[in-house]
Amino acid sequence: MKQDRQKRKIDYYIYIDYSAELIGYNIIENEKICLILPKIAKFRHYKEERHKKIYLLKIKREIRNSNLTSLLLRQKIKRIKDNISIFLEVIEFVKKHDNCLIFLSVDNNQFDAFTKLLEMIPHKEHIKAVKESDLKRRSLEYQLSLIIDTILNLERLSK
Repeated sequence: MKQDRQKRKIDYYIYIDYSAELIGYNIIENEKICLILPKIAKFRHYKEERHKKIYLLKIKREIRNSNLTSLLLRQKIKRIKDNISIFLEVIEFVKKHDNCLIFLSVDNNQFDAFTKLLEMIPHKEHIKAVKESDLKRRSLEYQLSLIIDTILNLERLSK
């Protein structure tokens, strides 16, 4: 059975990220990835951008014009003090989809707290949880993580 799971494709990609006072997550279905990837080709890590303001304006327009958020299965952003509600929503999703393979990337600052909650789930063999910093640059998982990272930065700077 374990070997079958290793051969199967990941069904859902979940990304939990935080930026200053905000925390958020998004859930992406495997079937939607081929539609999402062309829309995020220009996404970069915010910290690496030299012209941050121009980059955010372009990306904001790109997100709006491509209707990217409609391709995400779920997305939520809250204040950091509500991180437990974000964690619980993700854990509920993981519990309901225990027959699916789930890739879970969590921001390094939130990883320990989240994995402690994740320990309460019995039968978590279907989950592959990694720290955001462990994602390989230019990999599919890294590119998808830029969605929540970018949206959090847009939200943070719009306030």
